[in-house]
Amino acid sequence: QVQLVESGGGLVQAGGSLRLSCAASGRTFSSLTLAWFRQAPGKEREFVAAIGWSGDSTLYADSVKGRLTISRDNAKNTVFLQMNSLKPEDTAVYYCAARNGAYVRSLVRSYDYWGQGTQVTVSS
Repeated sequence: QVQLVESGGGLVQAGGSLRLSCAASGRTFSSLTLAWFRQAPGKEREFVAAIGWSGDSTLYADSVKGRLTISRDNAKNTVFLQMNSLKPEDTAVYYCAARNGAYVRSLVRSYDYWGQGTQVTVSS
């Protein structure tokens, strides 16, 4: 089992920045592929970004490329999502996810473990 706990969400004005963190426990962190998803009210959960074991492999949704950056610190068992140039359409609950595989994936069903989510609200 893997436990994931997100933090860092909040309210920010359009154009601002936030940094989300996700702390993992319960399994060797460096063996996990990690990702961030988000879900806005009335919409399906959607992929944001993923990062492989070593951090060399990343994948981003087209809507966030150039603005959001995923990274990980295996020594601290933590994955981050740096969010810059935020837009009102980025408003959502952001979820951290993990999978027991080597390859980055963008599908919800590819991930085995999920956090409880953290709210990000971007005002216009």
